Amino acid sequence: MRKLFILFGRELAHYFRSPLAYTVLCFFLVLTGFNFQFGVSSLNLQPLTTTIVEAFFNTVFFWYPFVLVFPLITMRIFSEEYKMGTIEPLMTAPVRDWQVVLAKYLGALVFYIVLWLPSLLYFVVFQNTTEFRAAEAVGSYLGAYAMLLLIGMFYTALGCLASALTQNQIVAAILSFCLVCVMFFMSLISFMTPQISPTLRALTSYLSPIEHMAEFSQGLFDTRPVVYYLSLTVFTLYLTLQVFQSRRWKTA
Repeated sequence: MRKLFILFGRELAHYFRSPLAYTVLCFFLVLTGFNFQFGVSSLNLQPLTTTIVEAFFNTVFFWYPFVLVFPLITMRIFSEEYKMGTIEPLMTAPVRDWQVVLAKYLGALVFYIVLWLPSLLYFVVFQNTTEFRAAEAVGSYLGAYAMLLLIGMFYTALGCLASALTQNQIVAAILSFCLVCVMFFMSLISFMTPQISPTLRALTSYLSPIEHMAEFSQGLFDTRPVVYYLSLTVFTLYLTLQVFQSRRWKTA
């Protein structure tokens, strides 16, 4: 475990030494801040039963930066090391392949979490300024951020897989974006095609991150999405490990 923590610290430090990380952070804060302001303004126009938390996590302005951020934070994970040649010393170091893959994944995931931490201040400032609660119950906060983490875990794993497949960061970013979009928009079939079978509609509802976020941001917990995202995360990381090991065999 000590080797894993050393590799993880190396990956996390690399993020905060990179100008791209701070650029992504600023870009992300601007878009999420605009999304929060848009949600509050929309609720001020007419009386609705929607809470601030639901409005923040269920708009197009929320999903737009959410989908875009994963290619940006994962494209360099493996691709940069392939291109710079620094992956060879890492492959010959006394560490296991799964430790390398898991450390890189955890570094990206922790940075993803850091991106969302400032959004907690939006609700604190709102409640202190207006003296109104942003949600009816604590479960709404817990559910929304739990789903944010679960979806992020899976999409970060997809980004790691894309980066492991190529030494070109741009190609890795495009591939990651395509994989995330396929998984995201596959769940929108029922919205784009109203006349579909009940079975397919139920399947797309089960796969839909939009519906999952809508439910969890209301404080409605369901174990099925939890199992779904955790299973896909583990499977995607397994595929990433296989790709990384195939690189080792080629360089051996």
